[in-house]
Amino acid sequence: MFYFIIINVIKVYRGRENMEKVEIEDEKYISYEDFLDFCDEDTLAEWVNGKMERYSPASNIHQNLSDWLTAVLRIYVETKRLGIVRSAPFQMKTGPDLPGREPDIIFVRKENLKMLKKTHLDGPADLVVEIVSEESRLRDRGEKFAEYEIGGVKEYWILDPDLKRADFFVLKLKEGRYERRIEDEHGIYHSELIPGFWVKVEWLWDPPPVLEVLKEMELI
Repeated sequence: MFYFIIINVIKVYRGRENMEKVEIEDEKYISYEDFLDFCDEDTLAEWVNGKMERYSPASNIHQNLSDWLTAVLRIYVETKRLGIVRSAPFQMKTGPDLPGREPDIIFVRKENLKMLKKTHLDGPADLVVEIVSEESRLRDRGEKFAEYEIGGVKEYWILDPDLKRADFFVLKLKEGRYERRIEDEHGIYHSELIPGFWVKVEWLWDPPPVLEVLKEMELI
């Protein structure tokens, strides 16, 4: 009963100016539906095992790479009419018994757009990109790696701008396991889930102007 009182108080006070926002205590159980209802665009959190897990704001390097890659991916995907690209903060729930995560970037093919809901993706994205920070390194390479593999994310990129390390994985559906992919002899990685999309790995650590990239990709 006390839990539902907390949720109702939050709903009443949300959006009112000059009033302190009542927050769900992190240690209390909360359903995924109530978590989505509680969170707004300023809430930096994920839903894990019925608990709200908060995380730190992104660094300048992290955000620069995220914004650049989102722009390139989105223009490419929209030009080719392949689906949609979303960047954080946007929730993804890969399965009923798996956490609700907030990847840095997701791509969903047009045939899977039925999974796209008002505030989250109800199922695995076709491609997930996580940009690693010192705080998230173990989580992105450990917990999330296992969750995305089990949940059916077909392609997973782990980008670490501090270490200048890019790891690309593709899900082998028969085995249900990720298999690593590497860039070619020219330092170019070709996505298996986004037809025709490629990126020079060196771009990830020193992003060139988006227009230059689009010209090299012959999109403009």
